Amino acid sequence: MALNVVITGASAGVGRAIAKEFAKDGANILLIARGKEALQGAKNEVESLGGNAWIFEADVADAAKLNEAADYGEKNIGPIDIWVNNAMTSVFSRVVDMEPEEFKRVTEVTYLGQVYGTLAALRKMKERNRGKIILIGSALSYRGIPLQSAYCACKHAIVGFFESLQAELLHDNLDVDLSIVHLPAMNTPQFGWVKTRFDKKPKPMGKIFQPEVAARAVVDVAKTGQRERMVGFSTFKTVWGNKLAPAYLDKFMAKKGFSGQLTDKTESPNREYNLWKPVPGDHGSHGDFDDEASDFSLFEKINEKFNRLSAYLKLRS
Repeated sequence: MALNVVITGASAGVGRAIAKEFAKDGANILLIARGKEALQGAKNEVESLGGNAWIFEADVADAAKLNEAADYGEKNIGPIDIWVNNAMTSVFSRVVDMEPEEFKRVTEVTYLGQVYGTLAALRKMKERNRGKIILIGSALSYRGIPLQSAYCACKHAIVGFFESLQAELLHDNLDVDLSIVHLPAMNTPQFGWVKTRFDKKPKPMGKIFQPEVAARAVVDVAKTGQRERMVGFSTFKTVWGNKLAPAYLDKFMAKKGFSGQLTDKTESPNREYNLWKPVPGDHGSHGDFDDEASDFSLFEKINEKFNRLSAYLKLRS
């Protein structure tokens, strides 16, 4: 039976890649994002891969709109099996140069958007005592870096929300699976539309992966119910490095965190950014770093095999 899947931030980047990965299994997918043109492009790709797609325009910072999306999804694709909270935004800036409304906006989208999406999904899933909700975290959920303070704070907050809700679901004996998937640096369009205060184009820091690597991990977690997944060895290394030597990483980030996130290419002062509204056009899944990004992770492949073995043994026990 085909899965019924809802994905936020589904018009581009990782969200779009996740939709395409689910489409390979013939899933029914509700794509949620702000830009109609990009949503239509994602819908076309999903359907070309064998999935069925519906689109719903919404800003995830609007809780009422996400409740409407959940109602629309249940009416059109059927009972929601899986809800993936993926939408995000950021600002590249020193903390002292950030405006309060920018912190607020990033928080509303990147943190509260996942909270609101989870609430909308739970409203449906509690009624039938089944379903899966996946939060999208990051290596930056455990280690902050310079120039993205608002984004890092949101990803940290998501971990706290995840742990609190996980305990409540267990306490209430609800058969709703909750998972979080932490991503490494990804080659997505966000670096071409993120708001920045620097005259050099922004880039992902560290080893860069294609969004399909993240998408495969999310679909694997959806199928097996793994609690927490760290995608790529760079994510694992960042998380555990910060646990073991946070002061060292403070100094490392002070030295490398600025240059590591800025290219040598000049940024256009008139470039559009997506903090408040979507950038027009259909931008696809990939960003500008195809030449540097890897579409394979040995660590992730081992992770996948181990996860599936664990799921099999759990079923046998």
